[in-house]
Amino acid sequence: MAAESEKITINLGPIDLGQVDLLVQEGFYSNRTDLIRTAIRNQLNQHADVVKQTVARKSLVFGIQHYSRADLETLQAAGQRLQIQVLGLASIASDVSVELALATIESIFVLGSLHASAVIKTALAPRIH
Repeated sequence: MAAESEKITINLGPIDLGQVDLLVQEGFYSNRTDLIRTAIRNQLNQHADVVKQTVARKSLVFGIQHYSRADLETLQAAGQRLQIQVLGLASIASDVSVELALATIESIFVLGSLHASAVIKTALAPRIH
């Protein structure tokens, strides 16, 4: 799971942080991260219907979507271009050349994380929304 997670930073006021530490100290959570993950999951569960409706309305792929060099070469041979729309993780294989990416990827919209080489991200930057 660690390979599929992103580190984020949050700022909390001293009172909120103190309350978090109190709940950890009292044994409700094993550490601050455990409390924060639980709180986020609870909020995501509370809004699950909205997420599902929006994913359907925007035609987003929900979860993990990987694009290999072979996938993109197949698209290129068919004269097709890809509009990547993902809620979760979108990844472009490390062996995809800049030329192939530019020829086959029309646009990228990711709510979550995009994993691709720095050169691919730079080349596709104008197409990433």
